[in-house]
Amino acid sequence: MAEKNRKIDIKKVDTNEFNLPETSFVRDIENRVFQGIVLQCLSEIEGIGLVEGNFIDSIFNRGQEGIAGIHVEQDSKNQSVIIKIEINIQYGFSIPEMAEEIQTRIANEITKITGLHVSCVHVVFKNVLSIDQIKMLRSPMTQESLMNAHARTEEEEYNDEF
Repeated sequence: MAEKNRKIDIKKVDTNEFNLPETSFVRDIENRVFQGIVLQCLSEIEGIGLVEGNFIDSIFNRGQEGIAGIHVEQDSKNQSVIIKIEINIQYGFSIPEMAEEIQTRIANEITKITGLHVSCVHVVFKNVLSIDQIKMLRSPMTQESLMNAHARTEEEEYNDEF
């Protein structure tokens, strides 16, 4: 009977004593994603053309990872991105107006799609071109032929035959 009268002292566990680490969510975005967004923005703006590497570099994808003329730096600590693009402009277009339009579109689209802050959009105007030269740079035929040449090169690279 003495056992029944004995009170058991149960201590409650203080959950404040446990320091659980916070859950961290990580997302990685490859530079090609940013380059694709920039290309889409530039394709909607009249009077400019992206600076291309030389033909051989385009075929073998040498010298750069991704698209020549679009450079991306990500700062994961600050959740921000820096974009540098090199473009040609058609003669007769205002460089300050074009720069502002390009920078605004790119910053808005990247922020909207990725959720990252765009800390800098650096536009480098490399050359002034005629209407015909701009049309040739933007021609789907030129872009398609470069893509086909690149695809053929990749097929040959993985071919088992000597």
